[in-house]
Amino acid sequence: MNNPDLAWRSTSVAVVIVNWNGAAFLERCLSALMAQTVKPSEIIVLDNASSDDSIEIVRRFPEMRLLQQDLNTGFARGNNLAISAASSELQWIALINPDAFAEPSWLETLLMAAQSNPEFDVFASRLVNAGDPMVLDGAGDAYHMSGLVWRAAKGMPVSSVAEREVFSACAAAALYRRSTLFEAGGFDEDYFCYVEDVDLGFRLRLAGHRCLYVPQSVAYHVGSGSTGGQHSEFAMYHGHRNLVWTFVKDMPGILFWLMLPMHVLLNLVSLLWFTLQGRAGVIWRAKCDAISGLPGVWRKRQQTQAKRVVGIAEVWRFLDKRLWPWRGS
Repeated sequence: MNNPDLAWRSTSVAVVIVNWNGAAFLERCLSALMAQTVKPSEIIVLDNASSDDSIEIVRRFPEMRLLQQDLNTGFARGNNLAISAASSELQWIALINPDAFAEPSWLETLLMAAQSNPEFDVFASRLVNAGDPMVLDGAGDAYHMSGLVWRAAKGMPVSSVAEREVFSACAAAALYRRSTLFEAGGFDEDYFCYVEDVDLGFRLRLAGHRCLYVPQSVAYHVGSGSTGGQHSEFAMYHGHRNLVWTFVKDMPGILFWLMLPMHVLLNLVSLLWFTLQGRAGVIWRAKCDAISGLPGVWRKRQQTQAKRVVGIAEVWRFLDKRLWPWRGS
């Protein structure tokens, strides 16, 4: 352990991995966790009924606590189940995807940042493109005023983004205060996967919690390794459906009504663009299902907005307000 003063922290954090058919990456992910300079109190692998060799791989690591599911519960519910199963005495929950490979100091650096910045409750790691270690895969998440979301600084040089406050953390590699997660109700399980971390981050921000990007905490990320890639129909459907739900549920007060025309335009452009690309079936299904789910989302909106403690100006400050955002920034 590099820092003796952090010895007590090793009993204050659980690391959670939600896996579904991630055998191609899982051994490297778990080996990286075993090499951490600060050892977590628990490492919990929740497996969503994988049909590959994932279970056999996890069993090679007796230090792992395996939670096997009989069906695919999705990333959102899977994380909620694993977080609830962690010891109630733990102060922190670290999430990492099975296709993310942490550097040895990943967890220690996050905990040091948490210790040095008690005004923050969420800490985002530097995600590096696993296929090109000179390029960022993300430096936290960005949220545009139209409702468009992306990983901030994706595609930029790895050293281009310094420590800073960001809108939210990408749950592929992040640290959360456990009490904050429970206060927020965890991930929205109706999302299944994709954009659920942005939704959680938005709700946390509305409740007054802040997120810090920690560039010294590094994980190499493949991205959508188990779901056919970021441009698969699975990823496209859930991403575009959940994008609508997040805007409707989380955009507060007058900002919702002011930005609604822009959000509608974003969705119309998406429908046109992907239809012209020959992907009409999946994009129309995503948007139709998003609309059909709006009554339930609106009820959730009322609950979410009732918990809001920050002013509209504070939310506006962290929205990307460019008329034509460059998603890499």
